[in-house]
Amino acid sequence: MTRRTAAATLVAAGVLLAGCDQVTTAVDTANSTADRVGVCTDALGLAELNPLADPAKLKARAQDKAQRLRSLATDVQDDDVKNALLGLADSYVQVQKERIEDAGVVAGWAKRNVAKLDALRKACS
Repeated sequence: MTRRTAAATLVAAGVLLAGCDQVTTAVDTANSTADRVGVCTDALGLAELNPLADPAKLKARAQDKAQRLRSLATDVQDDDVKNALLGLADSYVQVQKERIEDAGVVAGWAKRNVAKLDALRKACS
């Protein structure tokens, strides 16, 4: 093999490796975006909670939602989405501690929860 052939082979290998790195980066970005979209879709589907339900059922559902939101937060790389998920999960933990029978308490929680949900929507868009 001549020096020119060896040099040409090295240059070609370098170009291929650079191209592979770009492909890998693009695939990683696409996977991260797909993960974020999936997590956001799941989280937004969890966001409802009927305050008119039996208080014991409402607290049990809130506990389940908080756990599921925290689980989703571990599955996403985007810090904004992760923080929004954890904030929404905290809201569901908080409602478990409230006197659900009091309409004013429920209204206050609902207002705070809407703000947390809006933060999640913004992070997901």
